[in-house]
Amino acid sequence: MRPLSKLFWNIMRKHIVEQTVLLASVAKWLFLSSIIGALIGALVALFLNILSYSQESRDLLPLPYYFTLPFAFALTVFIVKKFAPDAEGHGTEKVIEAIHKHNGRIKVITIPIKLAATVLTIFAGGSVGKEGPAAQIGAAASSLFASIFSFSDRDRKKLVVCGIGAGFAAVFGTPIAGAIFGVEVLVIGVIMYDVLLPSIIAGFSSFMVARALGVDYSYFEVVNYTYIGLDWEIILDVVLAGLFFGAISVIFILILQQVHEYIKSIKLNSVLKAFLGGVVIVILTLIFSDAYLGLGFETIKNSLNTDKLIFDTIAWYDFILKMIFTALSLGSGGSGGIITPIFYIGATSGNFFGYIIDGNIPFFAALGFISLLAGTTNAPIASIIMAMELFGIELAQYAALTSIISYLIAGHRSVFSSQILFLKKSDHLDIKLGQEIDKTEVNFTHDFKFENVEKMKDILENKKKRFRDRNRRDKEQ
Repeated sequence: MRPLSKLFWNIMRKHIVEQTVLLASVAKWLFLSSIIGALIGALVALFLNILSYSQESRDLLPLPYYFTLPFAFALTVFIVKKFAPDAEGHGTEKVIEAIHKHNGRIKVITIPIKLAATVLTIFAGGSVGKEGPAAQIGAAASSLFASIFSFSDRDRKKLVVCGIGAGFAAVFGTPIAGAIFGVEVLVIGVIMYDVLLPSIIAGFSSFMVARALGVDYSYFEVVNYTYIGLDWEIILDVVLAGLFFGAISVIFILILQQVHEYIKSIKLNSVLKAFLGGVVIVILTLIFSDAYLGLGFETIKNSLNTDKLIFDTIAWYDFILKMIFTALSLGSGGSGGIITPIFYIGATSGNFFGYIIDGNIPFFAALGFISLLAGTTNAPIASIIMAMELFGIELAQYAALTSIISYLIAGHRSVFSSQILFLKKSDHLDIKLGQEIDKTEVNFTHDFKFENVEKMKDILENKKKRFRDRNRRDKEQ
């Protein structure tokens, strides 16, 4: 009996040790992520309240607010370059870079500089978003927290990932999507399951604190107002929509890259380039409209509105002009996020697609809203969950289809150049994995280029042979 009791004790000891360690780990991250989420929720609420106040104060100006764009861009570039170069751009890609290359270390000066630069840019009408700065502010706060309490590099990375998700959650009111986005956006093809629990807890904590501090959120019910059946005709339309949104994602990414590279190649002082970039946007605004400036939430809401008189106000070319305004704003040195412009482009292009196929306009605007996020950021899972959080569970099955198709069609591209590619999107593509996505080179594999061609040749030869044999038999008869 003694050997049997010893075996039983060894088994029990293993389970006791394992469960004790896991319970301690869960308790640790429940506590830490709750604290981090609350801190980020408060910081994001402060940022959003300052931003809201600055936008309301535009009426105090003696001239249209967008005439301040050249000066705002020039001042933004100056303070960012002088005090916090890491605050440049739309924020999230710098956090991704910090996690991959610097063990999540982000300078605390990034927080006030990013806040000031983004408020300046959006106040003047720069076509940027507010979620990138929120994610960068959250990540910098998490990095500072880790430094104060001397956490390991591994725990620091986890906290910074929590900061990304918590910032996203506090801005859009989507705690689960924000958490998943934080763990999905770092590496294409991999979800960091070890950060999933703390990221979700941080997202909920951030969202609840921000809401308690007066941040309002918008949710939509585009499906509830009209019946969307599950039949082959609608599924076909949804598949076509996914292909369309994937193509729009590619176009937007390419426009961003080309405009950025072109402005970068101009041999002028960066502050002067920023000023001139602002002048160009002012001229375009006078030619077209100021509807493409700033956050553009009113246009997004109008695209998703179920009232025909309202969604009919969206012009078919709105998404094209928004791409140009956003690329110029970020390329010229404006500070702000990229996700809100993506939502604008997605919703308005979905509106246009709905008109093309004579379909349900708000329904396809909602699918565009979600699918552009999946295609441009390589985060289809977060996009699908966001569809449920913003639009309701009824949209999930369609959003899943369009998001995944858009994600695949967009290829190995991203608005976040620091993303690491871990999984290629087709076995017939020859790609070196483990590199930043903007450094990857894509080629066809040998089997894709030649195997199908050889099969077609064999089929044609067989058909020719059967045709000759039949002719010979006919002649013999």
